Amino acid sequence: MNRDEIVTELFRMQDKDYALLQAKIIPTVTAGRIIGVRTPALRTFAKRLYKEGDTDGFLSCLPHQYFDEDQLHAFVISLEKDFDSCMAKVDAFLPYIDNWATCDQLSPKAFKKEPGKLLPYIRAWIRSGQTYAVRFSIGMLMQHFLGEGFDTKYADLVAEVKSDEYYINMMIAWFFATALAKQYELVLPYLEEKRLSCWVHNKTIQKSVESYRITEEQKEYLKTLKVRAK
Repeated sequence: MNRDEIVTELFRMQDKDYALLQAKIIPTVTAGRIIGVRTPALRTFAKRLYKEGDTDGFLSCLPHQYFDEDQLHAFVISLEKDFDSCMAKVDAFLPYIDNWATCDQLSPKAFKKEPGKLLPYIRAWIRSGQTYAVRFSIGMLMQHFLGEGFDTKYADLVAEVKSDEYYINMMIAWFFATALAKQYELVLPYLEEKRLSCWVHNKTIQKSVESYRITEEQKEYLKTLKVRAK
């Protein structure tokens, strides 16, 4: 299926009310770029395209005209099973991601199988200065490196990121709130020692207090660590 046929299919699945909703919650994408295809339909379409095995033409048509093409692109890449092939496609796509939704939908299965091979790429992305490459790298650390085998060097990578970008800072806060839920004792010093920016520090506490995975006792203590904006 070529790119024109894919776009025709996307418009066939269009939900105009959903497009209006997406335009409100994804402000970095102009409304005219949003077709309005719901996520379950996009995932099903991605599986169909991947199964047919002829996606290279579509994946190479960058940048895409429509947001929904970007979403579809992310879902197709996420299905790739071979690590090296997947990584090549991710590296080619990352510079064209211009919104948090596509960034967060990109979750390759291949990375879960070989997280060790992923680390050098994470280090490169997190220092790239590209908003969504940085956000993606933090998301990958959160997905694959907060469980068994956690090391504070992973949290150090995130704590070292200093940015004025809202979508980067939100991901840093999300990372540390999740890290507190999974590795509380090891991660707590990042707040006690005020190693994060004021906004990220307080947002981390807010998200942790809202989490069901943090105990009430832990939440009460975290509240005492809030800092005032300078």
